[in-house]
Amino acid sequence: MPAQPLDILREHWGYPAFRPLQAEIIQSVLEGHDTLALLPTGGGKSICFQIPAVALGGLCIVVSPLIALMKDQVRQLRERGIIAEALYSGLSRKDIDRIIDNAVYGNTQLLYLSPERLKTELLLARLPQMPLRLIAVDEAHCISQWGYDFRPAYQEIAAVREVHPDVPVIAVTATATPEVVRDIEKQLEFRKGHQHFQQSFERDNLAYVLRPAESKEQQLLKVLKGVPGTSIVYARSRRGTQEIALQLRRFGVSADFYHAGLEPDERDRKQAAWIENKLRVIVSTNAFGMGIDKADVRSVIHMDVPDSPEAYFQEAGRAGRDGHKAYAVLLYQERDEKRLRKQFEQSFPPMEEIRRVYRALGSYLQLATGAGYLESFDFDLTGFLTTYQLEAIPTYHALRALEQAGWISLTDAVFTPANLQIIADKDTLYDYLLKQPKLERIIKAILRNYQGAYTAPARIREGQLANYIKITIEQLTAGLQVLHGEGIVEYTPSKDQPQLIFTRERVSAEQMDIDQELYHFRQEQHRRRMEAMLDYARSDRCRSQLLLAYFGQPDAPRCGHCDSCLRQAERPKVDAQALRRAIQARLTATPGLATDALLAALDQRKRSAALDLLNDLLTERAVRREEGRWFWREGRG
Repeated sequence: MPAQPLDILREHWGYPAFRPLQAEIIQSVLEGHDTLALLPTGGGKSICFQIPAVALGGLCIVVSPLIALMKDQVRQLRERGIIAEALYSGLSRKDIDRIIDNAVYGNTQLLYLSPERLKTELLLARLPQMPLRLIAVDEAHCISQWGYDFRPAYQEIAAVREVHPDVPVIAVTATATPEVVRDIEKQLEFRKGHQHFQQSFERDNLAYVLRPAESKEQQLLKVLKGVPGTSIVYARSRRGTQEIALQLRRFGVSADFYHAGLEPDERDRKQAAWIENKLRVIVSTNAFGMGIDKADVRSVIHMDVPDSPEAYFQEAGRAGRDGHKAYAVLLYQERDEKRLRKQFEQSFPPMEEIRRVYRALGSYLQLATGAGYLESFDFDLTGFLTTYQLEAIPTYHALRALEQAGWISLTDAVFTPANLQIIADKDTLYDYLLKQPKLERIIKAILRNYQGAYTAPARIREGQLANYIKITIEQLTAGLQVLHGEGIVEYTPSKDQPQLIFTRERVSAEQMDIDQELYHFRQEQHRRRMEAMLDYARSDRCRSQLLLAYFGQPDAPRCGHCDSCLRQAERPKVDAQALRRAIQARLTATPGLATDALLAALDQRKRSAALDLLNDLLTERAVRREEGRWFWREGRG
C-alpha cells in the first residue's frame, strides 16, 4: 500500500499535521488533477508538491527560477532522506550527464531545474525515458506576461506535457492577480477538471503600517525600539544596506547587512547568525528572504517603496509566519514617488540602447554570429560595464529587456564548489611527483583530506585546502590547473558568478528585434503596478483592504489594526455626499488637478476622508487618474 501523505509528512518533516489547504491540494495532485495553489508567503507551498512526489514514486520535475532556492531545497530534502538533484546552467557537462542519468535510471525523486534547461537537446532527448509522475512549477507567476516577474523560458514547460501528456501539473505561487491566475492555467495547458485552491491573502496577525518620515533613519530606530524581536530591513542599494546597518550598530542595535555581492561563506555566516537569533536585524536588498524558514520575524521594514504590490506583499509577508502579532512597515517620503517614476522610465530603454548592449555582449563573450544557442557563460557584469564604458542602470534594464524578449537568460549568482578527481593511476602519480616535487604538497594534502578523490569527483573548498597547505588560494589554483593540464587530476574551479545563456543564436545587432507591441504591453503592466503601489502609499484606506482588492478580494473587511484603521477609529464623521459634490465641482471646473491641489481647499480633518473617497470613486469609475492627476468622468453625477 502506498505511503499516505500524512505519514510522509510526519516521517520526513516531523510535523504532526498539515497547514490549511495543504491536504486538499496534495489530494488533488494524487488524484491526477492539474492543480493551481495560491498560498501566501510562508503558507507551505513546497510541501504541496514535495509530498506528492514521494507518494507517487518515480520522478517529479520541479521548475524553479532561482538557483540558490533550488540548491537550498535540494539540501533540505536530502537532510530529510529524500533523493533530490538540481540541474542548472553553470554545471560541468559531466555533472549534467550524471544527474540526467540518475533521473532516468536511478531513484531520483525530485529533479529541480531552471526553465532554460527545458530547451536543451540533452534533456529533451532523455525526457521520454524518465519515469515522470509529476511536473511542479514553482513561482508560477513567472509564466505570465501579466505578472511582475515574467520569464519567457517558463513558457517552454508546456512542451514537457507533449512528451508525458498524462502526467499532472501542480503550479504554486504566493502572488497572482486574477489575470495572472487565468494566464497560468492557459500557458500550462491545464486539462479539463483542473483544481484551483486559493488561501485568502488576508493576514490577521500582520499589521500593515505606513509611516511618513522626514528622516527615515530616525523613524527606523523608533520602529525597532517599539517592536521587539528580529527584523528584516529592506533597502534599495547594496551601499544603502551597509550604511543603515552601521548606523543601527552605532545606536546599539545588533545589525548586519546582506546582499548578492558578498562572498558565499559570508552570506551563509550572516544568514545563520540572524536565523539563530545571534543577530537581531538583517539589512538587505531584495536578495534576502526567498526560501528562508524563520517564523518569528516580528517586523519587516521597507526603507523605499517597492515597484509593485506583488513584491511588497511577498517581502512584507515574511513577518509573523508563526501567527503571532507582527508588523510590515513602509517608510515614505513625497520624493519616493519621483524616484519610482524615474526608475520606471529607466526600466524601458529605447531600442537603440538595447541593440548597443546586445552588440557589446557578443563582443565581450567572443561569440560569432550564428553561434551561442543555449550556451552558458560566466558573466561578470562589472567587468562588462568597465570594458565597454557602459552605465550600470541603463545596461541592467537593457539586459532585462533582452531577457523578457527571449534573447538571453541571466541567472542569479550562485556558489558552485570546486570539483577534483585524481585520474592518474598510482604508478603514474608517483613518477610525476618525482619530476615535479613542488606539487607534492598539494597532492598529499588532497589524498589526506579527500580520500575518495581516486574513485569519484570530490567537492573541495579551495580556501580551506590552501590554509591547510599554508599557501595562497592563487598558488593552490595555479598548481591544480597544472595538474589538470598534465592529466593527473580533473579539476573544475569554484565559481560564484551569474550565468548568461543565449536562448537564441546570436544575430547582428541590426537583425536583433523585439516585439514592440509586447514591449509596450509589459510597460503598461509595469506602470499599472507602480501606480497601484503609489496609491497604497498615498491612500488613507485600510492597508489590508487595498492589497486584498489588488489580488482579487474586493469585499474584504477592514483589518482594524493598520495605521489607517487606527486613525479612522479616532476620526470625526464627515458628510460623504457633501465631500463628493465638492470633489466633483473642483474637477469639473479644473480637470487634471494633482492630489495636493485637489485637496488644498479642504481643512486638514477632511483630507483623510477625501483620500478614502477618491479611492472609492476610482473603484466605481466616477473618476480616472492619469500620471498622478485626477479627472471627473462625464455623466457620473
